[in-house]
Amino acid sequence: MINAYSATGSMKTLAPTDALRRLPDDIVWIDLVEPTPQDDAYVESLLGIQVPTREDLKDIEPSSRLYVEKDSVFMTASLVWRADGQDPQLTDVAFILSGNRLITVRYADPKSFQLFIAALGRVPEEKRDGTTLLARLLETIADRTAEILEHTVDHIDAMSTDIFRDRGRRRPPHYLENKLAKIAEYHRLVAKVRDSLGSLSRLLTFLRNVPHMHKDESDGSLCATIAHDVETLSEHAAFVAGNIAFLLDASLGLINVEQNAIIKIFSIASVVFLPPTLVASIYGMNFHFMPELDWHLGYPLALLAMLMSAIIPFFIFRWKGWL
Repeated sequence: MINAYSATGSMKTLAPTDALRRLPDDIVWIDLVEPTPQDDAYVESLLGIQVPTREDLKDIEPSSRLYVEKDSVFMTASLVWRADGQDPQLTDVAFILSGNRLITVRYADPKSFQLFIAALGRVPEEKRDGTTLLARLLETIADRTAEILEHTVDHIDAMSTDIFRDRGRRRPPHYLENKLAKIAEYHRLVAKVRDSLGSLSRLLTFLRNVPHMHKDESDGSLCATIAHDVETLSEHAAFVAGNIAFLLDASLGLINVEQNAIIKIFSIASVVFLPPTLVASIYGMNFHFMPELDWHLGYPLALLAMLMSAIIPFFIFRWKGWL
């Protein structure tokens, strides 16, 4: 699908079957969403540039992701996609500055694009050119990344409270084990965010050195601000990743503590019942000459001996604080 946005903010969907052979001058942004080979060829014929394919976007070589060709600037960044679900992914998006236009190529729909399109009307009409739109789009992407980290921090704080507070209350079976799965999900999300921030940092460093960004001082200043924000977010993401690692280690430690407590109970129970078992075993032997067997009080004394041999270790354990 090819969406073309004009400087007035209107949007038109183009198709290879259109008779259009030249783009109107007021078209400032062309957004290719999951384009077909026919869509790529149509845009290439209109703009005279090579549109990156899905395979091109997956290339991890810096020379293939950031380059200038025939006065057009080609950049590729990895953005977090489906961050609100249980399976966050990274999707590669191409940003192209060609003349006065911005061209984006994407095979997913990150929420940052939805937010930017919704707020496109707030960009002053006289400032709606490709360079300014790219700077504002990168700003929206950085803001969305910050929002993802903020929500993750909130969830991690709530989970930490659930795990460490009110540990004495009765919990469902496998409570902590289920928490480990959620912690792993947040760890994966933050790892994706850190990868995305790394690619955005490289893109912004490259973008600030291309001639397009020196035409308007405000665009260059905005890119410098975004680059600083991305650096700050990278440090914050590293801090959040450290907190998640601590929560993971702490949860594993609590699981070990609970398991040790169970083993401790069985160990104490075996020690408490061992002396009565010994007494019962002695008097259960079938020797012919055992004087106690002829006592009238032999049976109650044996029961009393077994009871006292169980009670005395129990109170010793209580006194030692082992229970």
